[in-house]
Amino acid sequence: MKPAPLRPFLPRPALCRRFQPCRAYAIQSPGAPNLQVFDSNTKYLQKERAAAHAESSRKVDYLRDEVASRLCERLLDISRHFPNVLDLGANACNIARILTTTPPPAPSDPPLHTRLTHLTSADWSPTLLHRDADLPFNSLLPSHTRTVLPNPDTHPLSFSPRSFDAVLSSLSLHWINDLPGLLSQVATILKPDSPFLAAIFGGDSLFELRTSLQLADLDRRGGVATHVSPLADVRDVGGLLQKAGFKLLTVDVDDIVVEYPDTFALMQDLQAMGESNAALVRETNAGLRGLGRDVLLANEGIYRELHVEGGERIPATWRVIYMIGWTAGKGQPEPLARGTGEVNIKDILEAGGKKEGK
Repeated sequence: MKPAPLRPFLPRPALCRRFQPCRAYAIQSPGAPNLQVFDSNTKYLQKERAAAHAESSRKVDYLRDEVASRLCERLLDISRHFPNVLDLGANACNIARILTTTPPPAPSDPPLHTRLTHLTSADWSPTLLHRDADLPFNSLLPSHTRTVLPNPDTHPLSFSPRSFDAVLSSLSLHWINDLPGLLSQVATILKPDSPFLAAIFGGDSLFELRTSLQLADLDRRGGVATHVSPLADVRDVGGLLQKAGFKLLTVDVDDIVVEYPDTFALMQDLQAMGESNAALVRETNAGLRGLGRDVLLANEGIYRELHVEGGERIPATWRVIYMIGWTAGKGQPEPLARGTGEVNIKDILEAGGKKEGK
């Protein structure tokens, strides 16, 4: 008697699996890996809620207006007319307002906004972008359009290659997860021999608040949580620009100290700016209850003990990193190749030391 065949009793998925090739190793999806540091949806909601209250949002524009003014000074140091300029991460069009309200360096000079023909203000928050659309400064610009951008984590910039003569960005790019990828896109949409100027908050911003919150957490709850978002370090910015293909790099740092009545006023301004913590690793995402009254009161006392030398107001330091890079173009100065120098720097340094010794 022949044994019963086993094939009819095998489940159909098992039969199918016999003929499917299996891969015993892991593969990475195409493209550069994207490290998620910030919750882009949370940041979008924070900016939308902040801009929904227009009056309170305008009251905290002091920092964005100041940084936009300093960034525009760097642009106007370039003796060139810019037909088409992009303001990437425009917030409430602070750069557009500064260009129309700041007087020129000399009374005989033309207004600053005449240095460009068309300005495109683009941001990821539509409410913040259109917050001041009805204010008078919009009519002073030769040509001005607003563009709402999709989520930067999932959509690239929707501008054509080589379409802008300059790209500006003021206090917006520090919330981008894939900053190297975005810088590469900026280099693509710029014309040859065109500048990119940006300002972002640096890693030491609000170091007073970081330290006091950590100590208050440790004292009241026996541990440390993330309450202030991580930021880029100035030492990394030059490498990011160079990796994106920019030339003639310039990176500098500026510390802006703002005084507040107390830590509660500081955190209220952060919320009104839309600059609250949006890190993925934060207490609300971990299921914790967040900052309690006891931690906030302890933070107030520790902040004053560590960082207030005299008076009643508390200082808060904002570290702003300014970066300038140029796309490659004809006629740009280039460094000489290695080995072509005619003077040895060692001889110059030794000669200087001998003179000082005499």
